[in-house]
Amino acid sequence: MSLRRGIRGELEEYVLDVFGALPRADQRGKALAYLRGALTDGQRKSMWPMADRIGVDYQQIQQFVSSSTWSVEPVRERLAQLADEVIDPIGWLLDDTGFPKDGKHSPGVARQYSGTLGKIGNCQVAPSLHLATDEASAPVNWRLFLPERWDDSLAEESEVDAIAARRVAAKIPDGERHREKWRMGMEMIDETISWGLMPGVICADPGYGDCSPFRTELTDRGLSYVLGVKGETSAHPADAQPSSPARPPYTGTGRPRTARYRTELISLKAHAMLAVQRDPKKAFRTITWRTGTIGPLRSRFIILRVRPANRNIPRRPDGSLPAVWMIAEWPKNNDEPTKYWLSNLPANTKPKTLVQFAKLRWRIEHDYRELKKGLGLDHFEGRSWLGWHHHVTLTSAAHLFITKMRLTAPKATAPAHP
Repeated sequence: MSLRRGIRGELEEYVLDVFGALPRADQRGKALAYLRGALTDGQRKSMWPMADRIGVDYQQIQQFVSSSTWSVEPVRERLAQLADEVIDPIGWLLDDTGFPKDGKHSPGVARQYSGTLGKIGNCQVAPSLHLATDEASAPVNWRLFLPERWDDSLAEESEVDAIAARRVAAKIPDGERHREKWRMGMEMIDETISWGLMPGVICADPGYGDCSPFRTELTDRGLSYVLGVKGETSAHPADAQPSSPARPPYTGTGRPRTARYRTELISLKAHAMLAVQRDPKKAFRTITWRTGTIGPLRSRFIILRVRPANRNIPRRPDGSLPAVWMIAEWPKNNDEPTKYWLSNLPANTKPKTLVQFAKLRWRIEHDYRELKKGLGLDHFEGRSWLGWHHHVTLTSAAHLFITKMRLTAPKATAPAHP
């Protein structure tokens, strides 16, 4: 990735803004150097090659990233506020990405599933939160996932000392423990809201959407979502209503009988199939959600109201379950739908709007590709908890700088060496 000549002043102003919370001028200077290294052409974006390319002392950069005690939270807060101003997002995208590793000492590294690898491999996994429209997006918050084997409080007694030693070597704070990725996602959403941002529609893939507690937490906070789910997710039809059976006359006073649904509980896939069986012509909607590089992007969808059922979903006082949208993508020449989403957007939401949010998640894959291929997100070779968080924050700052350039000067090209 390149930058055009003459923008060094813009980059310096940007760094003063985003890293203004850093207490010392030399720290802000090192942040500027790191961003210059990330934004300058070069195949490898780890600290040594970057320092060599831009002519700065590697040891100073290494100390600033790996062991300096500056806090990432104020920097991320300013990044989020600036991204909100520049992008004017309609959605907040949640996902996680993998960082393949050869060794076992980097914090959080373990044999675990990574969507980046498409399989189980030795890697770190990190959830991230991005602000997005169809035209632009940017990461503004991160967490590093700790598998159970990195949490000595969950270990067998024989393993406690070894895990504790690994945690100390990686400088993991004592308060950082294993927790599910959806909980980390909820933490990032809450934290980003606390920075004064108005949340967009929350969008995520089935890794998050299939978790009914996550959907419930979003609903309890009054947040709108369009979340990918599996077709096996169970739901009642929207017109189903719970009822309480009458108490037999011979039974005396006692606890009222719980209202429950008498309709059959079936999968989202079955709901889609039934809709087609009832009326094939009315079931399908062909919707164009945006124009891509090769033309309009469109597909067929079945859009229904359903009531997802799960023991983790709170019921209303009358025993009913909330009704939400089911969106099922069913391309032509396919025997069944290929993707499913659930959404708590209002009942009068237009079908095209639902599909646009369902498809907005493509932006996060675009971000991961730019962050890794252009800015070296997965090139970090440090082994400290603090260093990893510094690195992803600095890389996110470089990404937002490029995004800002594109949006404010869309016709400009971007050549090298600020």
